[in-house]
Amino acid sequence: MTPIRYFAAVALIVAAISSAFAASAFAADPVFPPGARVGMTPLVGLNKARTFIGFETEDKGVKVLVTDLPAEAYGEVANAFKANPGGTGGIKPESIETAAGLAYYTVENGKDGATNVRRYSMILPGPTFSGYVAVQVPENASKIYTDDAVRQMFASAVIRTEVPVEEQLGLMPFKIGELSSFKNIRTLAPGAALILSDSDEKRGFEIAPFMIIGLIGSTAASPDDRGRFAQQIATTIPGVRDGRITMSEPVRIDGQPGYETRIDATSGKDNTPVTIVQWLRFGSQTSMRIIGSSPREEWTKAFPRFRAVRDGIHPRT
Repeated sequence: MTPIRYFAAVALIVAAISSAFAASAFAADPVFPPGARVGMTPLVGLNKARTFIGFETEDKGVKVLVTDLPAEAYGEVANAFKANPGGTGGIKPESIETAAGLAYYTVENGKDGATNVRRYSMILPGPTFSGYVAVQVPENASKIYTDDAVRQMFASAVIRTEVPVEEQLGLMPFKIGELSSFKNIRTLAPGAALILSDSDEKRGFEIAPFMIIGLIGSTAASPDDRGRFAQQIATTIPGVRDGRITMSEPVRIDGQPGYETRIDATSGKDNTPVTIVQWLRFGSQTSMRIIGSSPREEWTKAFPRFRAVRDGIHPRT
């Protein structure tokens, strides 16, 4: 993916977000939005957002999105900026020193509906990911949130390698009472999906047992459709190749109707043979999806861990 595509993709997310922010003084220390691995010292009038990861103002105008990109994104952007320091399309890249290392950012004018806005996009290096910050400032706030002010905020950016487990779990719309001794816990999408693993991003999750837990915005149309729905969703598990469904049958999960599907497949850059279980717990409009993957030779030991985690998930009251 090209640098401009990285920036444009996340900028679209920023443009679509609207929420509220309580005003605050310029903080002395960097602030991490809940679940984020990128933090910074927010400018006056900014505070943690309520419906997205980042910061925003009370009037919904100024928005600061904080997210992760794949580890290789920073290198691709840095190489492109070095190869073409003048930029493209009239957008000239700038560099800035942060506590995390040398970051790159761009500034451009745009539109949010009928409103003229100034957009800023910064990428910075992380140990196993690339940090990304996108800022949108409407024209009527540009005298306060100036180019220099945003640059000052960018310069304050820091990265933490780990987010406290309790902080991550507290963002999820359900409770997880059992973690089955998994070594690494990380939100894939804060408030939406969580990964529990014995490996990490750098080595690859598939070389050891791991689980992905989250909600999907769809469910079976009827009880008779659950089997078809479960098998169709199973084909969308990322990173799986040559998958073969070995079992798919209805189950009860925490007293609710569900479906268990098992798959033999290969996964990862080393073509690791894996066995995967997918549990779906059906709701009226959404479904909980629980995926457990293990190298095939470790399946017998891994499956009870997967089931213990599944049975420890309950609604948040």
